[in-house]
Amino acid sequence: MFNKKLLFELPSLSLSKKFRFDLPHLLFLSCAILTASIALFFILFIFKTAMPVFESQGFVGFITGTEWNYTTGVYGIRIFIYGTMVLTLVTLLLAVPVSLFTAIFLAEYAPNKLAAVIRPLIELLVGIPSVVYGIFGLYVLEDVFFEQIEPFFISNLGFISLFADHTPNTGTGLFLASSVLAVMILPTITALSEDAIRSVKNEYREASFALGSTHWETIKRVVLPAASGGILSSIVLGMMRAMGETMAIVMLFGNMKTIPSGFFSYGFAMTSKILNDIKFYASEAEPRSALFGIAAILFLIEMLFVLISRKIGGGKE
Repeated sequence: MFNKKLLFELPSLSLSKKFRFDLPHLLFLSCAILTASIALFFILFIFKTAMPVFESQGFVGFITGTEWNYTTGVYGIRIFIYGTMVLTLVTLLLAVPVSLFTAIFLAEYAPNKLAAVIRPLIELLVGIPSVVYGIFGLYVLEDVFFEQIEPFFISNLGFISLFADHTPNTGTGLFLASSVLAVMILPTITALSEDAIRSVKNEYREASFALGSTHWETIKRVVLPAASGGILSSIVLGMMRAMGETMAIVMLFGNMKTIPSGFFSYGFAMTSKILNDIKFYASEAEPRSALFGIAAILFLIEMLFVLISRKIGGGKE
């Protein structure tokens, strides 16, 4: 017998069921929108605060200028950009080989028990505060660099301009700051590179072995090219961490408004300029805008590298 009551209840049951199924979707969507909104808010806030200095100095003039004077209201950050880029480049030269070889070992060679011991130790490096790295570099590594490492390179490779003793140093400078930064970004590059290597299908390895390739030949010619997109992304993330680092750089890079001419030279990074000056000029509109202009340019540089890495990574897939 046809039940009229059941007929009227069906739409409501269907609606309730649909709402139940859509509730997780709405929750996840809300979280995604909130996250995107926070990021967008920070971006708009940085560029809105920096806009007056772009208007007064000109966008190109602000980037290419070399004078920074609060009294005359002239602001240029080319030296700070050079300092940041040189520091980041040397950091990557030190960190990428060690990180990549460590990732290859953990993913391809290390027994499970050994990897289970090494991996957490590497990941622990992420939890060490930046200021602790800076203190360690300043009070422990500074003497080692000044008494042993710098004299060794200067005496043996001093005929090369990069290793010459251009300025009287105390151990701090580009090489020490880059070495500490390399340790700081090593866990990021290692962990993500290992994940990328492990994500390569075993069928690729087996096919290479079947053709007579050795383990190393398989890694070099099959695994690494297949994982290159993920490895490149890990390097870019590590690079962004290095470019955005502040405390350790303020303590170790020298904070001299010069372009580093060698591994033992001083320099001035963009983040260091912001941290050193913001406490004195945060209440003044024009200087505050100039300091936020540095942050805006740093953000644009990092986004440019992200877009380049995505383009290169996408082209290889």
